[in-house]
Amino acid sequence: MKAPLVMLIFILISILIIMASMIYVSPNIKTLKEPPKFNKSAYLKVIGVISDTHIPKRSMEIPVKVFEIFKDVDLIIHAGDLVEIEVVRDLKKHAPVVAVYGNMDPYDVREKLPGMESVKIFDWKIGVVHDVGALWGIKEMKKIAKENDFDVLIFGHTHRPFVKEDEGILFFNPGSPTNPLPPFIIKPSVGLLKITKEKIEPIIIET
Repeated sequence: MKAPLVMLIFILISILIIMASMIYVSPNIKTLKEPPKFNKSAYLKVIGVISDTHIPKRSMEIPVKVFEIFKDVDLIIHAGDLVEIEVVRDLKKHAPVVAVYGNMDPYDVREKLPGMESVKIFDWKIGVVHDVGALWGIKEMKKIAKENDFDVLIFGHTHRPFVKEDEGILFFNPGSPTNPLPPFIIKPSVGLLKITKEKIEPIIIET
């Protein structure tokens, strides 16, 4: 196959990937450049949310700013595609960690992590799955959430932030701190969930 034809195929595939990643996205997501200040109390829990770190393929280590953002969180949730299990160990130095494996995680990661996990904060049931079919619309996402009685469904895979509430369910993707897609358009990011008994506030923060 001649080089120009190979290059054309590569360009077409790249365009299709970018178009697919934009099929279902949150419009006008507001992102912060720095984490908000909050007063810790028994009535407020703060969860750090991260996904698609791809260590060491996309970055040799988690960016320092991620740990600054997660400094005072009560729990960290990783929504998959760690690639190296050491990512969990690094995050655990800052807070307890709940994590699932993603499609790019090797056997040693899949051996240690589930494909789906959930936690309960106050009376909110928060589920986490790496790939919920977000590229093809919210129907499959809602199905997963409803079948498992999730009030919140955290996911990854798309490498871009997503925040949407639908039929009382919050769908939340923190994006990727190391490999946002499309590059140069989407900025690297993580998320926070501020949780009280009455409400959950989702926050996207650039890294």
